[in-house]
Amino acid sequence: MRRHAELTKLQAVNGTEAERVKRDALGIAGRRKHHTRKATPLRSHTKEAGTHHRVYRFRFYPTIEQAEQLGRTFGACRWVYNEGLALRAEAWEQHRVKVGFAESCRALTGWKRVEDTAWLKDVSSTVLQQALRHVDQAFTRFLNGQTRCPERKKKGRSRESATYVRTGFKWVEDPALPGTGLITLAKQSEPLRIRWSRALPAGVVPIRLSVTRDKAGRYFVAALVEERIAPLAAAFLPDTQEPKAVGLDLGLASLVTLDDGAKLDHPRLLKRYAEKLARLQRELHNKVRGSNNRNKVRQRIARLYTLISDVRKDMLDQFTTRLVRENQVLVVEDLSIVTLPRPAHGKGRRRKARLNEAILDAGWGELLRQLHYKCAWYGRTLVIVDRFFPSTRLCSACRSKRPKIDLSVREWTCSPCGAVHDRDVNAAANLRVEGMRLYGQVTVGLPPGTTAPTVIRASELKEPLPTAC
Repeated sequence: MRRHAELTKLQAVNGTEAERVKRDALGIAGRRKHHTRKATPLRSHTKEAGTHHRVYRFRFYPTIEQAEQLGRTFGACRWVYNEGLALRAEAWEQHRVKVGFAESCRALTGWKRVEDTAWLKDVSSTVLQQALRHVDQAFTRFLNGQTRCPERKKKGRSRESATYVRTGFKWVEDPALPGTGLITLAKQSEPLRIRWSRALPAGVVPIRLSVTRDKAGRYFVAALVEERIAPLAAAFLPDTQEPKAVGLDLGLASLVTLDDGAKLDHPRLLKRYAEKLARLQRELHNKVRGSNNRNKVRQRIARLYTLISDVRKDMLDQFTTRLVRENQVLVVEDLSIVTLPRPAHGKGRRRKARLNEAILDAGWGELLRQLHYKCAWYGRTLVIVDRFFPSTRLCSACRSKRPKIDLSVREWTCSPCGAVHDRDVNAAANLRVEGMRLYGQVTVGLPPGTTAPTVIRASELKEPLPTAC
């Protein structure tokens, strides 16, 4: 697939000629059913006012028959995704024709009628259509310049998942235990054996289900529901009407540093389990490819990585929940997490590789993601300060700015006022002050009774950064 800039310059083929190319060259059948009715675009589900989409994730234990059927479903979804991707690429690169979701679904019907791919009939059609929906969403983001061109999925490397919409599963709620019940997937005769670690909202039917199998062989079902989440009571400073705020400085020496000096230590889980991982990797290298012993070692490595991921996510979940419950305004810096772990080349590549590993092990993206949706749920405000704001070089006492500081310098003394600063604590304090300034600028003009926005971005306010005093 060509780059986005080149694709937008090409002229697309439309009208009768496009229909002919789709029918003759691409094998996409016409709209036989309801051909006299005007085609209308499909609309995604919109949640009701005052509700939030929330995902509940549970582990389940399939029977042998269910595991085999799910394995076929995962493979079929991957195959349909790749074929839908190839169909769109071929249509545009060779014929300059755009293929949408509706045409992909008609092509799916044709694939089922071919003898070599008749096995697609053993999988629910709604699940396969959702795989094509994912292709459509990926291409939409790509053409909008948000992501790269979507790539093919590979067996053993890509995530094994299947999405069931409301017509693809049966939900029977247990009257004795509201929020729990029986879930039966399409093409299966028995309900899933789910470990209900918590209950869904009583009386609510899931909008859709996502069934996944991780590298360690564990099965999970994620239920998306519409839920009314009551916002928390406003948090104010004692004896005032000023909202309680906290500045967060993300780092590697300490994972998170608060403006009051409190720090969350970096767990360094990859470093903690590095010796065990290295031993298992050596065992894997010595096993014969394709042997059962090699697969056993691969499973042990996968279980260890899932343990690391679960511990990291649980730690961040507890920490972000505590921050959101205790504070009304949370201030963070706008970090380009995607570009931070750049490839390590040339001189100092080993040091850069270790730095990249520490950044990925920190889970900054997961922490910010949790802060985003939890602030939206509970009526808090997340202020994102501009990434070029000099939080580290600005003195929190006299507001004077010093030259650039090397990463190895963890403490520094302000020359004008003589204040001694911890690098991270000073940055968190400056972020809090700047965040409250932006918060006041946005909320000062709000009508009485209007709540503050969930997210305030400094980059969208288009204000100049503060200069040195």
